[in-house]
Amino acid sequence: MRLNLTSLAVAVILPTAVFAQDSIKSSTGSYPNSYTSGSANVSPFTQESKRFNDWAISAGAGIPLMHSADLNSLKEFGAGQNLIGWSGYLSVDKAISHAFGLKLQYDKGETRQGAVNTKDHVASPNGDAGRTQYDAISILGDLNFSNLLRRVDNKSPYRWALHGYAGVGTLAYRAYRQNAGASYNQQLVTEIKPFKAGSIFGQGGAGLKYRASRSLDLEARGMYVYTGDDTFDGARTKGGSNSDNFINLTLGATLNLGKHESHVFWHDPLQEMYYRADVLAAKSQDIEVCKSGDADNDGVCDDWDRQLDTPQGARVDGAGVALDVDLDGVIDLYDKCVTVPGPVENNGCPTNSTSVVGDNTRVLEGIEFDFNSDRILPSNTPILNNAANYINSSAGAYNVIGGADTTGTAVYNQRLSERRANTVKNYLIQNGVSSGKIDAIGRGETNLKYPECNPASKCPEWKNRANRRVYFEAK
Repeated sequence: MRLNLTSLAVAVILPTAVFAQDSIKSSTGSYPNSYTSGSANVSPFTQESKRFNDWAISAGAGIPLMHSADLNSLKEFGAGQNLIGWSGYLSVDKAISHAFGLKLQYDKGETRQGAVNTKDHVASPNGDAGRTQYDAISILGDLNFSNLLRRVDNKSPYRWALHGYAGVGTLAYRAYRQNAGASYNQQLVTEIKPFKAGSIFGQGGAGLKYRASRSLDLEARGMYVYTGDDTFDGARTKGGSNSDNFINLTLGATLNLGKHESHVFWHDPLQEMYYRADVLAAKSQDIEVCKSGDADNDGVCDDWDRQLDTPQGARVDGAGVALDVDLDGVIDLYDKCVTVPGPVENNGCPTNSTSVVGDNTRVLEGIEFDFNSDRILPSNTPILNNAANYINSSAGAYNVIGGADTTGTAVYNQRLSERRANTVKNYLIQNGVSSGKIDAIGRGETNLKYPECNPASKCPEWKNRANRRVYFEAK
């Protein structure tokens, strides 16, 4: 398959991911702010704050072996004798992530195929022979299988890596043919000018890399080159329908560029440590996570744990305190109604009396909505199901109160809050609640959970989201 430049324009876009790595730089200036998590150890990402190198230069040399052609390089492929050519490559490499990168690669070489070595300028009495000089430039994807498939429990030193390559590019060549006969008669039969009107080709394969030092990798690589051209081996003229392909076996080296300890391809993303090249053979040391210990095994070190006797299996917050979502005094581990308050005597579930409600206090909060939406989120359906069970078991009646944040006009927010309240009311009725026990009321932006969020621009998103709610009040 040959594509000339007048019939096809090939555009190759190189993805840009220069800043796709971790930062260890301490914060300065205006950090933290409302757009960060609140941690003091955050900073804007810069090129200087990268932990790993991500650029490299690779070069190698080897032998191309023609096969799947009219003239082949080895006897096993139908050649008269084993003929060895030469090849070389040079590439600029960019790692996009721990497991994927791109290469801009230049290949140059000469294949030899057929009955005799035409480079020796001898006659070919027993069959045709050929020789092809080629130049190619291509974009290759680089998949680091060792990082992609690495196990969490693999503690071995990381010095070997299996890479897979595949890509496309433009191929130019000069093919010489020598017809069978008693005299030497080599001639140029096909020439494709370098990168003028060449053909598209593809190549793919794998390489085994060894990390020799912090900056140098060694690699054995095998690539299969699909030329898409039946004239590449010099045996036929233009117009053939087959593709002359060859295998390229090379040995090469990669020079990792940058000032950091390691290239990102040699960093194991599943472990907290990466290995220095000069201490890979040294005995590894376990990381002591909690010097003070963790007496209740809740994942929070004793130095920071506010509840040192958390029951086994209980979920905890960052301070090691067992979670109690509905704040009824019964931790979630023992609470049979996690989202609805209830007395300890009833395992955290409400009783059939109205005493749980008290003097018109709210029995449920936290049903929140997306911006400018009255759609019930899937995460809220368990809460509403508990509310339906509670209302059905209660003798009282309730108001379903809808609210809105202060974005937009008061008139629009009033209508939006009414839609939200009616959406929840309809959901409860569909789930068995009598329509006579609930009424929908919209209060717009008049009863904000966070009144300081007026206007909404004064508050972070989580506070405005909390104002976009529906809650219940006893009548």
